[in-house]
Amino acid sequence: MILVTGATGNIGSALLKELNARGAGPLRGLTRDASRAVFPEGVESVEGDFAQPTSLKPALQGVRSMFLVSRLGSDAEILEAARQAGVEHVVLVSSITVQTHPHLGPAGENLAVEQLLKASGMAWTILRPTQFASNALMWVASIRGHETVRAPYAETALPTIHPADIAAVARVTLTERGHQGRTYALTGPEPVTARQQVEAIAAALGREVPFAEISRQQAHAQMAGVFGAEAAEAVLDVTGGDVNDELLLVRDTVSRITGTPARPFQQWASENANAFR
Repeated sequence: MILVTGATGNIGSALLKELNARGAGPLRGLTRDASRAVFPEGVESVEGDFAQPTSLKPALQGVRSMFLVSRLGSDAEILEAARQAGVEHVVLVSSITVQTHPHLGPAGENLAVEQLLKASGMAWTILRPTQFASNALMWVASIRGHETVRAPYAETALPTIHPADIAAVARVTLTERGHQGRTYALTGPEPVTARQQVEAIAAALGREVPFAEISRQQAHAQMAGVFGAEAAEAVLDVTGGDVNDELLLVRDTVSRITGTPARPFQQWASENANAFR
């Protein structure tokens, strides 16, 4: 049994499809509301809440491998519950900032979860993706409203990754040998700026989408109310304010592990155009 947590999210939903399509069952998807979850046929839906680790006991019963999206609850309790349930292998989604920006608070939190997993006694694989292509969904309201998209650091190009590529790597590490005890940094196939992302979405929509660069201060004022001041600072650092060669590096990890080239941002924009209509 493979348990996919965050099963209705961008990565988890793609992972369940990948696993199911390749017959990697039995499969179980964890969701807080099974009545609303739509999983591929044959995938078992089970309810559980990371905020209440004791609720995960039914989901963990009989599970051999688990895909874990961290920092959604007490990771120490979640990992202990998995260990007690007999889970043998955990594939953890962390962040590339653990190695590129270890001084930032969120990076430190991700590193702490990595260390908890390594000390758990279970086999582990750690995935450290860079910026998600799906982060562009933050512009949905502006684009739907035919308003100007406003973003800082318009010309900073990051190797943004399609969530489905994270899922593809997770599928391989869950089902094939040779990936336990490994840490993988994951990126997209090429750097792409915020301006280029908006242009790709505009092309997918078949209409113009105006774009304007704003200052860090303006962006921080907008983001602090959503993420909090400290998290806003961290996000702005890793999206342009404190970039370094390690963060900008394009890696071939996706193609090397999956045998398929990483998906460009344009593909994500085309696949998700309806979200912006």
